Amino acid sequence: MRRALGAALCLWAASACRPTAPSGLTLLFYQRSPAAALGGRSWAPDPDHARLLGFDGRLRLVKTLAGPGLAMPMAVAPLGDRLLVSEETGDGVVLDTAGALVREWSSPFAVALYSAAGTRVVAVRSPYRVPPLTPEPADAPLFRVLDTLGRPLEGLAAIHVPATPFLTQITNAGALAADPGGAVYFAPLVRDEIVKYDASGTRRWTATRGLYATETDPVYLPAKGRELGLDEALVNVALALGPDGRLYALGAEDSAATRLRVDVLDTATGAILETRRLGPAETAVAVNARGGLVTFDAAVLARGADSGGREAFAPRFVLPDTLGDTVTLARFAGKVTLVDFWASWCDPCREEFPHMIALYARFDRKDFEIAAISDDVDRSKMLGFVREFHPPFPVLMGGGRMKQLYHYRGLPYSVLLDRRGRVVERYFGFGGPEEFQRLAAAIAKEIGGP
Repeated sequence: MRRALGAALCLWAASACRPTAPSGLTLLFYQRSPAAALGGRSWAPDPDHARLLGFDGRLRLVKTLAGPGLAMPMAVAPLGDRLLVSEETGDGVVLDTAGALVREWSSPFAVALYSAAGTRVVAVRSPYRVPPLTPEPADAPLFRVLDTLGRPLEGLAAIHVPATPFLTQITNAGALAADPGGAVYFAPLVRDEIVKYDASGTRRWTATRGLYATETDPVYLPAKGRELGLDEALVNVALALGPDGRLYALGAEDSAATRLRVDVLDTATGAILETRRLGPAETAVAVNARGGLVTFDAAVLARGADSGGREAFAPRFVLPDTLGDTVTLARFAGKVTLVDFWASWCDPCREEFPHMIALYARFDRKDFEIAAISDDVDRSKMLGFVREFHPPFPVLMGGGRMKQLYHYRGLPYSVLLDRRGRVVERYFGFGGPEEFQRLAAAIAKEIGGP
């Protein structure tokens, strides 16, 4: 499992690679995600709107990054002079601070969360999406170290093996922070501990909050019909290293994580120096230049994020339809258009298609269109899907090249465009009838708009 790091991985001196923090306030946590300090700004993920938010030293919103490379960003960390984003799927996405996609890679775990310091990228099992019923070997590493291209270099430390092997993922998922000296801080999602590991994966200290008299692993509850519940206590939510060199832990006061707290730890000893319990509206946490915690309402900080201009949908497609005729994006100019990416092998796409057909029937053709782009490689399977559902809207053939062009994380993936071909909203996955009701409302609003 372990091997030498080699020349591809270098550990910068702390003074050389510490990110430039904003003067004044540095954002630590936004909602339940860690923020990043880079280029004199604080950057926070906003997964509900598929974007990153950039704040200045007074936590005024000064930049919004969005685009096809961002689907559901759950965490962000500085990677040199760029931003490393942990997607909800576990993919890693690297952006520059102008929002340009630099690179992306697939998760080294079932679903990964990333942190970085200098050129050292560390991955752990994500606490934001935990796949069920996924056992792992007892000698699996707790962390994986990657290079800046997302290539695994080595595994570090050992996982905690629960009595129920199928609960290995949730038992070893957790929050993560890496420091320039090579240390890694890990806070398990379902255990009351925060642990410091050195660069070799050796445990240096363990801190606990004393929340529970007895520490137990998650266990399955008796089944209710087809549902299999878990008896678990959510403890740790996110970690962040502050500009003052202290470790900040966002954790839960109760087992359901409905009440949160921030603990401030000494990175040398693991001693808890301060605890701040958060109220319902304290959903963003920052630290000031004197090391004092300052809290905000995240929704208030994000006001004005939607006031900027809409981006053009890109790249503009030129694709054949099922009859072999060429169809371009320009054909839909002047209409509100839903560009839907799908494939015949995608089960959620199969669930979605009847709703897509019903949505198409709700609006006049002079106002609304759907361009359904198949990403099938096998043309015969794609045509079989079309014969099964008989969609009344244009079906275009992407030939298996669409993910590379549009950087979506999975299928189905839809993009709603206004009459000028600009992105109104992106939709990831199949959200059921409720999502289609919201989509219909968004379409009606665009049709009725100026």
